[in-house]
Amino acid sequence: MATLTPLPALDRAESVSRALADFIVRSALRPGDRLPTERALMEALAVGRSTVREVIRQFQARGIVESRKGSGTYLLRALTAGSVSFPMTIDTGALRDRLLQTLEVRRGLEVEASAVATCRAGDADIAAMEQKLIEMERVHFDKGTAGREDLAFHLAIYDATHNPLFRQLLEQIREAFEHFFEKPFDRPDFARRSFPFHRELFDAIRSRNTALARDKTIAILAIVEEDIKAMSQ
Repeated sequence: MATLTPLPALDRAESVSRALADFIVRSALRPGDRLPTERALMEALAVGRSTVREVIRQFQARGIVESRKGSGTYLLRALTAGSVSFPMTIDTGALRDRLLQTLEVRRGLEVEASAVATCRAGDADIAAMEQKLIEMERVHFDKGTAGREDLAFHLAIYDATHNPLFRQLLEQIREAFEHFFEKPFDRPDFARRSFPFHRELFDAIRSRNTALARDKTIAILAIVEEDIKAMSQ
């Protein structure tokens, strides 16, 4: 049976990702097999719960594992030594420039994801999207900001494309700036002006209006770009 060993202090999330992927391969786990528990991973790798949960979330976003409430985390697809991708790393020394560069890539992906969702979203996808939007609106009206809920809404759109690459690529772009998106520029009002466009984007997807869905996504990202430029001066 393969074993897990403690990791050095630096680059914990990436190291845990690699260690877990290697463990899955060396243990010859198959789809449907259960992974070690959170506590077992924490103890074996000498890392905290938040690191383990972040890695599991990344694996879920890539369609590698599935967490079942009250049961554990299960492998969804078999892995080989070269089949696992890891979060891209970006030099954040010039944060403003890097954010604008990644936004250019995000714009192409997110606009297309919204358009594809108008064609492929089923009733369950629309319901999931609406649920995330309602929660986003609730938190926004209560706190004035809803970063995590905003992300959940967009993830529901990516899932509605039924093309897992949209979610995988966009999740990795965002993960490269994970700490930034927790509190962008230490400003709770970052991209707040884009809030009304999310309801309009949902309505466009639900009504199968591809052109309008593209336009609303572009409008949201235009505000993000404006705020990056304004708040990083």
